[in-house]
Amino acid sequence: MAKIRIQQVKSRIKCPAVQKRTLDALGLHKMNQIVEHDDTPAIMGMVKTVHHLVKILD
Repeated sequence: MAKIRIQQVKSRIKCPAVQKRTLDALGLHKMNQIVEHDDTPAIMGMVKTVHHLVKILD
């Protein structure tokens, strides 16, 4: 399965609690942190929810 790398580029301060929990579920806890996940529809849905806070690398 294909992998995607996700980097948090904006702060989670002042974001709604739902978006903070989505970042936690993705494994992103700090600015500029990079995590790697499988490219599944569930992960892509979470990325779409917080698209303004993250950047997809590669």
